[in-house]
Amino acid sequence: MAKRNDWVRIHRNVLEPVERTGKLPEDTKKVPLEMWVKGRLVNDSAEIGDEVTVITSVGREEHGKLLEVDPCYELNYGAYVPEILAMDEQLRGVLFGGEEA
Repeated sequence: MAKRNDWVRIHRNVLEPVERTGKLPEDTKKVPLEMWVKGRLVNDSAEIGDEVTVITSVGREEHGKLLEVDPCYELNYGAYVPEILAMDEQLRGVLFGGEEA
């Protein structure tokens, strides 16, 4: 349950596929233009999945489906790839004359 002024993330489709311009790649034209926005909840209260309004940190008012309360950044650079380490070692040798540099 979210309440007024909670920091939340919302989602909505800005343009449906039929509304998109014809000057796009074919695979892009087939999907909606989507938007995810974080902001302070304007509604008195809401449940996940409800249509809500938020005020963003720059003062813009947006509406969409409530996805989460107190969203955070979840960074992930993927799994370890041994080839990337080998490339690093090889590049250091070429650019700096060895691994010690």
